[in-house]
Amino acid sequence: MKLTQVSVLLAGLFSTVVVAQVEQVIQVGHLLDVRTGNYQKNKAILVEAGRISAIVDADQAPKGAQLVDLSQHYVVPGLIDMHVHLTSDPQKHGYRGLVETPTREAIFGVSAAKATLNAGFTTVRNLGAAGYADVSLRDAINDGEIQGPRMRVAANTICITGGHCDNNLLPHIYNSRSAGVANGPDEVRSKVRENIKYGADVIKFAATGGVMSKNTDVNASQYNFDEMKALIDEAHDRGRIVAAHAHGLQGIKRAIAAGVDSIEHGSFIDDEAIKLAKKHGTYLVMDVYVSDFILSEGEKAGILPESLAKEKTVGLLQRQNFQKAVKAGVKMAYGTDAGVYTHGLNGRQLAYMVQWGMTPLQAIQAATVNAGTLLNWKNEQGQHNVGVLEVGAYADLVAVPVDPLTQIKALEQPAMVVKSGQPVL
Repeated sequence: MKLTQVSVLLAGLFSTVVVAQVEQVIQVGHLLDVRTGNYQKNKAILVEAGRISAIVDADQAPKGAQLVDLSQHYVVPGLIDMHVHLTSDPQKHGYRGLVETPTREAIFGVSAAKATLNAGFTTVRNLGAAGYADVSLRDAINDGEIQGPRMRVAANTICITGGHCDNNLLPHIYNSRSAGVANGPDEVRSKVRENIKYGADVIKFAATGGVMSKNTDVNASQYNFDEMKALIDEAHDRGRIVAAHAHGLQGIKRAIAAGVDSIEHGSFIDDEAIKLAKKHGTYLVMDVYVSDFILSEGEKAGILPESLAKEKTVGLLQRQNFQKAVKAGVKMAYGTDAGVYTHGLNGRQLAYMVQWGMTPLQAIQAATVNAGTLLNWKNEQGQHNVGVLEVGAYADLVAVPVDPLTQIKALEQPAMVVKSGQPVL
């Protein structure tokens, strides 16, 4: 047998194997390459075991597999929200939340997870939940018991005594404190280890006061440098990325200098801190939509008067500093703080990011490839699991009827959401 005949035979056998393994074929009219901003036209995404095995021209797609026809649509990777609280009910802020148990919060999370997935967010980073409720929610989704996005979870937010994320609502006679409280380098290391022991994929700590917490100064630093460094080093040693809740300037600078992976909120960031973030490659995750909900709906949702007053000093400033950070070219990832506001409205922030200085492509990149890179969640071959539509990634995508690069708000109401190659129903 001649060499050319052998090559043809092997090619035919290989083609047969590929066809036999392909479970779904997703035909796409306009496929956005989020790295370049260019569209690939008339493509077919081949799916095996929930992952992308190949992307070929539509007329080269194998026959016989389940077909998802998006030939008339514009398609982007499944969106990623890097700051959510799926177990938090946005109608139970402040003292209303005291009646909630972690079990009840996990049950609430079932509907929140489905709403988030329906909105096109196929992956989320859940930054804080009591009683490991987010771990239970993640595991139920992974086991196919309920529908929801892929979750990377932080469990208990690590914080100082009396700081943001401690329970400061009750007087001292109740001796109430949150499970994430830790003081000093040794205690914070121990708390990181405890969170990981019980299922945390990522670590979150409070570096400053917060809007939603009682008796905390939103601009005041919490944790000194040595404590932050011990916490972050311990998490990195265990292969976890670290997010710092940080509105205040000093806390932002300390956390960046200590090696944190992302700054959440970043409201009081200044030019010097922006330069520091660029130098260290730190991501900013700035929730520039949520202020509208807090100031318009917050009182009805039980948000404390103190918190409403703080938001009035923070909201506009945060958006202005977001604009500065975009112009400076700081790494940005998409995060909304869903749970403070109604779950399933995550896509609304895209238009706000465009309004405050991003191009539509930059906003989409923040919610896809940038978020996926920050998440640093890879398969055995070292390929990113989420944030891109490339070979090896999960076959997660969002389809809309118009070009989102010209009509960004189209992504607020996807025509179809696909997770692991299967349309979400």
